[in-house]
Amino acid sequence: MTATMRKVDPPEQAIAQAASGKATTVVMMAKRPARTFHIQARLATLCRTVLPPLAVFVALLAIWQVACSRPGATLPPPSQVWADSYDLIAYPFFDHGSQDIGLAWRVLVSLERVAIGFGLAAVAGIFLGAVVGQSVWAMRGLDPIFQILRTVPPLAWLPLSLAAFQNSNPSAIFVIFITSIWPVIINTAVGVRNIPEDYRNIARVLRLNPLEFFIRIMVPAAAPYIFTGLRIGIGLSWLAIVAAEMLTGGVGIGFFIWDAWNSSRLTDIIVALAYIGVTGFILDKLVAMLGNVITRGTARN
Repeated sequence: MTATMRKVDPPEQAIAQAASGKATTVVMMAKRPARTFHIQARLATLCRTVLPPLAVFVALLAIWQVACSRPGATLPPPSQVWADSYDLIAYPFFDHGSQDIGLAWRVLVSLERVAIGFGLAAVAGIFLGAVVGQSVWAMRGLDPIFQILRTVPPLAWLPLSLAAFQNSNPSAIFVIFITSIWPVIINTAVGVRNIPEDYRNIARVLRLNPLEFFIRIMVPAAAPYIFTGLRIGIGLSWLAIVAAEMLTGGVGIGFFIWDAWNSSRLTDIIVALAYIGVTGFILDKLVAMLGNVITRGTARN
C-alpha cells in the first residue's frame, strides 16, 4: 500500500503560521487498496471449486466415449447422445403438444408434485419429531412404528395409494410424502432431545407455554438437525417421484424415461438422467443454503 507523503510542521511553526494567516493543513491520506488482489483471490477460489469437477467430468466423458465406441458396445457414446438427442439438449422448453414437450417442462411437472409432497412431509415431520423428541412416552410408543415404516420401499406404497385415491397424481404425492417424512421425523427428534437443559430452564423462568416453547426455543435450537433431515428428505422425494411416475404415467420426467425405454431411445434416457441428476443437486443445495441462512451457518456440513 502506498501513501502520499507530506511535510508536517513543528508545533511552534504551526502556531506562527496560524497567527500570520499562512497556516497549511497537512494530512496523510492512504490510497485505497487495489481491487486486483480481491479479483485474483476470487478467481483462485473459483478455479479451485470448478476446475477439479470439470476435469473429472471431461475424463469420464473420454472414458465413456472410448468404452462405448468399440464394436459390440450396447450403450451409445457421448457423441451419439449429442447427435441423436440434440433437440432435447438444446431446446429444453419446446412445446409441440400433449406429450411432445421439452424435458424442462417435464421436470417442472415433477417438481410441482415434489413441492406438495415434500412440503407436507416437512410440516408433519417437524411436528411429529418434536413430539417424539419432547415426550418419553411418545418416543417409546411411536419410534418403533416409525423405524418399521421407514424401511418400506417407496414403490411398495404405490398400489395402496392408487387404491385409496383412485388417481395417479395424489398417489404420486402420497408416495413422496411417505418416503420423505421419516428422516425429517428422526432428525428433528434427535435435535429436540439434544436441546441444552439451560434452554429449558430459561423457558420455565419465562413461563413459556408449549406453543411459545416450540417456536422460540425448540425449533431454533434443533434447526441444524431439522435441516439435515430436510436435505435427506428432499433427495428421497426426488428419487420417489421419478420411480412413481414410471408407473403412474403423465408428463413427468419419470414417465418420459419409461416411454423412451419402450421406444428404444437410449440416448433420450441418458439425457433425462442428466436432467434428473442436475435437478437433484440443485434441490439439495437450495435446502442447504436455506439452512445456512436460518441457522446462521451451524447447519453447514
